[in-house]
Amino acid sequence: MIRSTSLYIAPDALRWAQWVLPDEPILLGDRPVAWTVSARADETGLAQWTAYFSTGVPPETVADFLLALEARPDPAHGYAGPHLVFETLAERGWTRDIDDPTVVCDPQLAAGMALGALPEDGIQDGDVLATEPSGWQAWCEPRIGAGYLWTAVFSASTPHDLVAAFAASLASPEPVLRHTLPDSSRGQLCLRPTV
Repeated sequence: MIRSTSLYIAPDALRWAQWVLPDEPILLGDRPVAWTVSARADETGLAQWTAYFSTGVPPETVADFLLALEARPDPAHGYAGPHLVFETLAERGWTRDIDDPTVVCDPQLAAGMALGALPEDGIQDGDVLATEPSGWQAWCEPRIGAGYLWTAVFSASTPHDLVAAFAASLASPEPVLRHTLPDSSRGQLCLRPTV
């Protein structure tokens, strides 16, 4: 297998980020994983959790996730519950699905996050006792059936406060600079000229 890899390991060796696009990639939906981010409790241990970001994930969301991880004194363990993610999204106008309250969508129904069963292929977590792990998934599908623009998966042990940092960035109303827009996003975005 050939890989295109770039690895960053934090000075404490407890957290790392890896850009990886192998010939046989892990797929999230139909999108290949581009970034993995992991953390462990001590220098000799295995990863306690891993977050997976496909190609196309807004770079601001990955950056904010990484900044939140860097700021944590204990990168491997989380103490907040999933309510933190739900509250973060609700504060920014996202709503829970009436039929499935574990799913939260933006007002245009173009992006969403869900807490539930994770894909079986390739998602690794440090909790070896979890037989049916549940974790967070996020996606953007501006037109139903047109395919995902991007996807992200957070393994079951990923601290909820880190997922909330990703969610806050994703749901932020602040404008971001883009040179090109995906065709499927027409009519879904608020555009402002840069001056």
